[in-house]
Amino acid sequence: MTPAPISKLIVIDDDPTGSQTIHSCLLLLSWRVETLVAGLRHPANVFFILANTRALPRQDAEVRLRAICRNLRLALKRLNPEHWQLVSRGDSTLRSHFPLEAQVLSQELGPFAVMFLLPAFLPGGRTTVGGHHFLHGQPVHLSSYAQDSRFGYTTSSLAAWVEQKSGGRIPQATVTRLHWESHGNPGRLLRRLASLPQGAVVTVDASEPEHLRCFGQLMQQRRQQGHRDLCWGAASLINALVDPGPQMLTPGDLAALRRRDAGRPQPGLILVGSHQPGADRQLATLLTAPSVKGLEIPLERLHHGPDPSLAPALAAALGHTLRQERRTVVLYTSRGERLRGDEAGQLALAEAVAKLQETLLAPLCPGLGYVISKGGSTSDTLLRHGLGLDRVVLRGQVMPGISLVQPPAPKGQVGLPVICVPGNMGTDETLLDLHRLMEPEHDRP
Repeated sequence: MTPAPISKLIVIDDDPTGSQTIHSCLLLLSWRVETLVAGLRHPANVFFILANTRALPRQDAEVRLRAICRNLRLALKRLNPEHWQLVSRGDSTLRSHFPLEAQVLSQELGPFAVMFLLPAFLPGGRTTVGGHHFLHGQPVHLSSYAQDSRFGYTTSSLAAWVEQKSGGRIPQATVTRLHWESHGNPGRLLRRLASLPQGAVVTVDASEPEHLRCFGQLMQQRRQQGHRDLCWGAASLINALVDPGPQMLTPGDLAALRRRDAGRPQPGLILVGSHQPGADRQLATLLTAPSVKGLEIPLERLHHGPDPSLAPALAAALGHTLRQERRTVVLYTSRGERLRGDEAGQLALAEAVAKLQETLLAPLCPGLGYVISKGGSTSDTLLRHGLGLDRVVLRGQVMPGISLVQPPAPKGQVGLPVICVPGNMGTDETLLDLHRLMEPEHDRP
């Protein structure tokens, strides 16, 4: 018997960049019931709900997730799709509110038979081998991501990470590892999984595309047996469950997407909010290009509340550069001034930056040719608040793991193309290369 296909894969994403390997489907920025119904009715067999919980304190993240789940339950009841499956999309470098997300989804939309963990993201060099997670071949707990002030951890063993993040409530001895050395006997593997207690946690090794294919087949067979599972993981997990095929946008595609005014390409805006070390290096490289002008948001002027003189000064500089000089602007938060202090202080500063960006971006967007956004929270602020959107269409990848989204637009018009760059993705040249792809007229030796 042919395994039952997924009629709808529903991905609740904790960050705006988790849809980076999928195309031709919706990314929902609102969880109103009618918006969720639109996602279920869309012809694509997957859609994303941008919860952006990674940017929230734990308590606020839980409140948002429960609101999403309750509205989703109403939308599912209205349409009653068959074979739907739920994914909690998390970070490939293990920074997240895990296991909170999985627990809330299980309580609101479960129960689920098994919770599978697959944090591999192959285009970004994130792999899981022997139950341990790696970044470009090095244990991920040795990376800067493991030192995150809010989501830090001290182990690359996924079973030990589960125990650590759960405060010991899920002992590592109870975590099962799924590997593929003996996947030639699928019946035995299925029986082994079927014998696990409800809610068991299973980590999944994945270091090559064949492993993703095997996992996708396994999930189909589990559905055929009547099991409903919950999956938590990174972008490669989505490709394992519903692979739409490659869609790499060509330079010609990008030229057609860039907005124009009276036939002339309009200048762009590049936002850099991520404070990952790689983002610092990408920004420094980008600012060497003579075709861009950098404008800094000085964080020291926001530590003690809004600075009433900052927004008008930045707005004037942005407007002059974009409209009079017709140059692309790089708007970035100051690099030397990190998000310091306790979690409450960091979140208050991040909120102040988001409100400032919202104030600045909303009036500028109609005159932009494109936007490149570096960092998850930065992209969320832009799409949800700066553009005031409740959904965008995933158009495809500009580079491996870096996608372009576009809001719906009236017939005959071009929606603003937005390239979302994860904070933890890319080489030192990535932002400069993206700028050159969008503005080839400046790509001269």
